[in-house]
Amino acid sequence: MKIDIISIAKKEKSIYDPLYKDLTKMISRFAKIEDKEIFNKDITKAHNLSAEASQKAYTKVLKPYLNGNCNILLHPDGKIIDSYEFSKLLDGKITIKFFIGGAYGFEDAFLNKADKVISLGKITMSHKIAKTVLLEQIYRGFSILSNHPYHK
Repeated sequence: MKIDIISIAKKEKSIYDPLYKDLTKMISRFAKIEDKEIFNKDITKAHNLSAEASQKAYTKVLKPYLNGNCNILLHPDGKIIDSYEFSKLLDGKITIKFFIGGAYGFEDAFLNKADKVISLGKITMSHKIAKTVLLEQIYRGFSILSNHPYHK
């Protein structure tokens, strides 16, 4: 299985990098994770204009990654699911793409193109924390599917 995590984020060193590395290694027995962080000049300019302009800039850079695979967006207004429901998202898939938006979230038009829109909860968190939680849930989901004791 291949899992892409595509996020609006600047490529920079982070205190979370060692955690991403550890979780990605733990997941590697189940799937290959590819982490793509996207942030360009158009997004920087849009951030200085408005939330709507920012959302449009996010759509422009993320849209090429939407395709026939299972596309799952993380959004505060998405469906809140537990770890068992999350594990079902992984079950039987060959490729999954998870999208983490920027500071202003996704445009409605982009949300409507997703196969699923889920929320990690009602609290607001940075995209780096969201990616950490997502990676942990991916590992937990695979542990549930394989009856590994990690999830207990």
